[in-house]
Amino acid sequence: MIEIELDGKKIDVQEGCMIMHAAEKAGTYIPHFCYHKKLSIAANCRMCLVDVEKAPKPMPACATPVTQGMIVRTKSERAIKAQQSVMEFLLINHPLDCPICDQGGECQLQDLAVGYGGTTSRYEEEKRVVNPKDVGPLVSMQEMSRCIQCTRCVRFGQEVAGIMELGMSHRGEHAQIETFVGQSVDSELSGNMIDICPVGALTSKPFRYSARTWELSRRKSVSPHDATGANLVVQVKNNKVMRVVPLENEDVNECWIADRDRFSYEALDSADRLTKPMLKQGGEWKEVDWQTALEYVANGLQGVKAQHGPQAIGTLASPHSTAEELYLAAALTRGLGSQNIDTRLRAADFQHDGKARWLGTSVASLTTLQRVLVVGSNIRKDQPLLAQRLRQAVRNGGKVNALNAQAYDWAMPVANTLVADAANWVQALADIAAAVGAITGAAAPVAGNANSAEAQAIAKSLTGGERKAILLGNAAAHHAKASSLLSLANWIGAQTGATVGYLGEAANTVGAQVVGALPKAGGQNAGQMLAGGLKAVVLLNTEPAFDAANGAAAAQAIGQAEMVVTLSPFKANMDISDVLLPISPFTETAGTFINTEGRAQSFHGVVKPLGEARPAWKVLRVLGSMLHVPGFEFETIEEVRAQAIPADVQALLSNACTAQVDVSPAAGQPASAAIYQLDSLVRRAPSLQLTADAKQPAVAAQSQGGL
Repeated sequence: MIEIELDGKKIDVQEGCMIMHAAEKAGTYIPHFCYHKKLSIAANCRMCLVDVEKAPKPMPACATPVTQGMIVRTKSERAIKAQQSVMEFLLINHPLDCPICDQGGECQLQDLAVGYGGTTSRYEEEKRVVNPKDVGPLVSMQEMSRCIQCTRCVRFGQEVAGIMELGMSHRGEHAQIETFVGQSVDSELSGNMIDICPVGALTSKPFRYSARTWELSRRKSVSPHDATGANLVVQVKNNKVMRVVPLENEDVNECWIADRDRFSYEALDSADRLTKPMLKQGGEWKEVDWQTALEYVANGLQGVKAQHGPQAIGTLASPHSTAEELYLAAALTRGLGSQNIDTRLRAADFQHDGKARWLGTSVASLTTLQRVLVVGSNIRKDQPLLAQRLRQAVRNGGKVNALNAQAYDWAMPVANTLVADAANWVQALADIAAAVGAITGAAAPVAGNANSAEAQAIAKSLTGGERKAILLGNAAAHHAKASSLLSLANWIGAQTGATVGYLGEAANTVGAQVVGALPKAGGQNAGQMLAGGLKAVVLLNTEPAFDAANGAAAAQAIGQAEMVVTLSPFKANMDISDVLLPISPFTETAGTFINTEGRAQSFHGVVKPLGEARPAWKVLRVLGSMLHVPGFEFETIEEVRAQAIPADVQALLSNACTAQVDVSPAAGQPASAAIYQLDSLVRRAPSLQLTADAKQPAVAAQSQGGL
């Protein structure tokens, strides 16, 4: 630590840090544009010029390291004059379009111009004009004349997203930010460029011209998509969600969110929303009141129970539902005498010991890992924010290894990739285990080829370093021999000192296990229920045609039941359902998501339910009361939460597995949803469906069909 003087105050700061960091520690604000705490230092804008004693000229605070005894003045006449001069230069070519700019009200240039800008400009020449650019459905570059060349967006692409989609071309007055020869911006994190742009050069295309920032109410929430549990600020106007931006949480999502977290809100007001209960009568759908619909469901379930027994009733729920909803769905099913409750619609191996499978470490610790093995995951698309953490680890010297069916582009250097058909993943992991055993001297749990070059390279990597992790992805979790993969991963982890865990597919993959939304003894798992045979099926927030491993066959099998009840925010499963109950999406209900590290995060509804939609927990509570199920006397969501979620969630987390390893080839391919097909919200978000990522599955399907 060294001592410096900042505006007359003596402070102790870390040697080698910049004046900007010292000022942040002291609580002193220095105006800036190009500096961002999560990006490298560029020192482009010069707005942060400060007066350093004995320096011949003002120095940029973001790029000037502190020295022992340094005296810095941020508000001296010299510093202020320098900052005012920089502001004058920045405003020379800037268009005077604040009244129509989407950034108005949250624009750094606007704010600092008030403090450091002049009342008039000395510039009388013609202002430069930059041609607008179309770079895709999410980010608007229509007003690039506003750009001040801070290069935040360029550095974000290089350093965080891992792909340099934007760059600066030309020099001087002709410099401009653009893509390479008409390419689009396709990163799954591209929306963050909008947030970090300090002016209105990059704006949100879906949000464009829809509201002014000062008209919006800001409410905290949690992402309902992947298992990261990203914290959100949902911005609302007239009881309508207008925009979603990140809420900073260093332990979870830092200050970033994925594009599906940001833009899925478009689905909330889609024409597909279900706003009234509906019954199918004579093959036609009719809107009815809640009393009629609920009585129909209650009488139907009681009739099936009386005629076929309770085991003929089953519930399939989405792991994107809240913990409270999943708890009540499980309690309702068991209250009817059935153990048929499951959320693992894409799984093929249903062995479970009662403990919740989780990440095995904290989300924040991924940034510090030195050695990683990812098994069965396209992590960049499955968990964009976790991939971003691994990207930081690689930038800090970490090595990432992969076992997959193909070599994916993760926008980061991958040290070693073992490519094997999914049917042979257990054998491939056994080869790695054998290679690890050859290094450590331990006897491998099953026979493997320790001489495989790829296996040896991965084993050598895993036995080096200190902080390590083996991460099983969605495809590994849904593999026909998922238990064998986990057993082998645990053995390798024990030999190398690596933690073992699942990346997690959905917002409540862990939460569903914690609250017991899994079949107990005598109950059917999701695979058995989706094969058909049930007489009554309750579908909570799920669409078997899209969410099940074999969607078409699953939907057909479910459709054979005497009664199918769908609880959904959307007009879903209309071809197989007998009754549709409109429930609230995450923005219209309170609830809790437990992310992949076991962090329980509760949130409130940010708008009123649309039409006659009701929170699912209330619908399930009423159904439980009508069916005379004991323990459904809840008045508030807090009462349900207290009952559903134990005080110590961590005690229920474990990746231990005693399953015998079976290296024989597995049948079938593991099911894994594309990035914008994961849940009902992203599937109905128009802008997300226009992206390159959304179009890829269709292109792949066409190529497989021989077109």
